[in-house]
Amino acid sequence: MGKEVVIGVIPAVLVFLWFLGINIVPFLVFAVVLTALFFFVSRQGQGNFSLGGKGKQSKHLVPQSTVQFAEIGGQERAKNELKEALDFLKHKDQIEQYGIRPLKGVLLTGPPGTGKTLMAKAAANYTNSAFVAASGSQFVEMYVGVGAQRVRDLFKEVKALAEKNGQDSGIIFIDEIDVVGGKRDGQQQREYDQTLNQLLTEMDGIGTSVKPRILIIAATNRKDMLDPALLRPGRFDRHISVDLPDKTAREQILVIHTANKPLASDVSLEQVAQETFGFSGAQLESVANEAAIYAMRDQSEKIEARHFAYAVDKVMLGEKVDREASGEEKKRVAMHELGHAIISELVRPGSVSQVTLSPRGKALGYVRQNPMEDRYLYTKDALEKQIMVCLGGAVSEEIYYGGRSTGSKNDFEQALNMAQEIVQSGMSRLGIVHMGYVAKERIHDEVNHLLEELLDRTRTLLKKCDTVFQEGLRTLMEEEVLQGDAFRGLLTSHIKSGEELAV
Repeated sequence: MGKEVVIGVIPAVLVFLWFLGINIVPFLVFAVVLTALFFFVSRQGQGNFSLGGKGKQSKHLVPQSTVQFAEIGGQERAKNELKEALDFLKHKDQIEQYGIRPLKGVLLTGPPGTGKTLMAKAAANYTNSAFVAASGSQFVEMYVGVGAQRVRDLFKEVKALAEKNGQDSGIIFIDEIDVVGGKRDGQQQREYDQTLNQLLTEMDGIGTSVKPRILIIAATNRKDMLDPALLRPGRFDRHISVDLPDKTAREQILVIHTANKPLASDVSLEQVAQETFGFSGAQLESVANEAAIYAMRDQSEKIEARHFAYAVDKVMLGEKVDREASGEEKKRVAMHELGHAIISELVRPGSVSQVTLSPRGKALGYVRQNPMEDRYLYTKDALEKQIMVCLGGAVSEEIYYGGRSTGSKNDFEQALNMAQEIVQSGMSRLGIVHMGYVAKERIHDEVNHLLEELLDRTRTLLKKCDTVFQEGLRTLMEEEVLQGDAFRGLLTSHIKSGEELAV
């Protein structure tokens, strides 16, 4: 009410003074400056005190979590490690019996989309703790002291929330902590250092016997960027790696995300899990969602296996594009992809799921492979065979067109990376080497030797498969798709009628 009176009185006074002949310009200027200063201070006040100030709704308070650990597919080891850390909040008498110091911080590390944020929400529900969440970017400010003040208010807020709800523990979740907890090298702004210092101070001040007991859970995709002072025991005591899911975990995730979806009888989630090696949990959720969208487009009552195949392609490569290649260019792309497919099937029988000529994302065509198993350890032989698969497209262009095209650029990058991996792993003619002590020319010569040798092997194999190229080209130009089983039948009949192909 007072504001309305002031707003009404001030203009009336100014009009009265102007009527008396008094110059009111200085008053107007003063009023404008005062108003601007008021709004500036008000905005700063909101930035500093919105975390826990009275009468203000905190932007870090989140609804009571309903996520259960059982709803998170895979990650059994990571979930068990996190549960053990949370049990220290639940079973206080038991840990005191063994003289265990409760953990102060848990750091979740791993690639994007693996479920780190989801696990933090499940942690709050598991312990019935007050839960406050923030992102590292929310503490980054250009104004000195603002970030540090926000850190202090975050800790005050979770304690106040726990006391208000009658809870004896609280969890603070900081996502993207690398933004505020990066290594201090003396070159960044002092405000970043002050914010990190305040976070370290608050973590050191967490008591092991006081109530409510606070646990910090942080997540990052870049653990190597964090300051060592943040990672030492007594702060983030436990580092939990949340990795990309293996085949079993991928199937569990797909089961969870398709529970409310009508699946046709030809859908095998085990097969989908096998075809999605390297996918994160978020990507698998997207596959299930996109498959349902494709089914809706087709007005199909149930989601069929082909819809999942489309969804995997879309998540991996992007949506189909309207870009229309010329007839000659389509032939070249078809020969290129057939080169990849032939080598892939020869070195890893059963690996080709589909050869496609449809443009998708930046690719004019592609070979969708069906990984037979998840592999995390590679021998020299396995890497050489994969390099040959990468080189197959360019070699087929050389055979039928006399030269290469820009379509092989990404293939060559992958081949070079794998050849360098062979050298760095001590599997080349150079033996075990320290990359910093070996001349770059020697590394280059060895990588070049490996690639030239594999190019010759690839060229020898592909020159014996002209029938497969011609039959495959005819099918791709007519239908734009060559299914894996049909391609294998074509290759098998050629091998039986022709020369034995030794890889």
